[in-house]
Amino acid sequence: MLNNEPSMDKIDDYNGMESKEKRSTVNKIIIFCLLIGALLAGLKIAFNNPGDYVGTPQNPGINTAR
Repeated sequence: MLNNEPSMDKIDDYNGMESKEKRSTVNKIIIFCLLIGALLAGLKIAFNNPGDYVGTPQNPGINTAR
């Protein structure tokens, strides 16, 4: 009788048995994503300057720009 059912034991990465190359690749991807997220957060903080005008065209508010 053939047992062709997939099982966790047949997977190369099961139970901490992954290769060093695969572990290194996963770590590099995670670090890359964190760096891109930090870059985007920094850009949002640096270039997200709301206007000083408070109000709408229908209800003018206070203009704090001098």
